[in-house]
Amino acid sequence: MTPKDLAALHARAYQHGRAWSAKEFELLLAEEPTFIINGPVGFIIGRVVADEAEILMVTVEPCQQGVGHGRTLLATYEYAAAQAGAQVSFLEVAEDNAPALALYAAQGYREAGRRPKYYKRPDGHADALVLKRPLKLA
Repeated sequence: MTPKDLAALHARAYQHGRAWSAKEFELLLAEEPTFIINGPVGFIIGRVVADEAEILMVTVEPCQQGVGHGRTLLATYEYAAAQAGAQVSFLEVAEDNAPALALYAAQGYREAGRRPKYYKRPDGHADALVLKRPLKLA
């Protein structure tokens, strides 16, 4: 997917706040430790630094959510991160994002921290949950 494609998909899927622009995707993907896992209806952007991986963004077409695409993308990301030497994966997710929380819990992610009032919402704020999961090559 091109940065323009990523931005268009992100705009369709992102429900709170401002979606990223094509230029923002282009700049992020140009950063050395950053990598992208593309799927037929979504993508994951992550990075590996030393022995830690971080998921920066997960996006799946809204009409395709809840049928396993996110799980497939996540498994592919985890394998790629482990191959790059990561022993643990981290991510942040809004406490009110129930579908994402269910996906991450099913994959073995557990809460490692909390950032109060991190995400701005029309009616206030939502905490960011920092989740982590050990990685190993299968």
